[in-house]
Amino acid sequence: MSTDTTAANTDVFTYLSKTLVDLFDVDPKRITTEARLYEDLDIDSIDAVDMVVELKRFTGRRIDPEDFKAVRTVQDVIDAVDRLMQR
Repeated sequence: MSTDTTAANTDVFTYLSKTLVDLFDVDPKRITTEARLYEDLDIDSIDAVDMVVELKRFTGRRIDPEDFKAVRTVQDVIDAVDRLMQR
């Protein structure tokens, strides 16, 4: 993984963590790349929509819901945003 990709992933993780804490009152200690959104962080489908809206603000790009259908973990979100930014 390149340094640029690593830095971008760190930025996404930081933004996503802040969003999870600020919007959904998730305990920051529970947020890891392996954390499952639904099971571990109690993010429901409506919360997931709100999260995608926040990520759209972060990326400045339109996000296709299909890109996030298979997202299960925090790392999955980071990977999906990374793919979006590479288009």
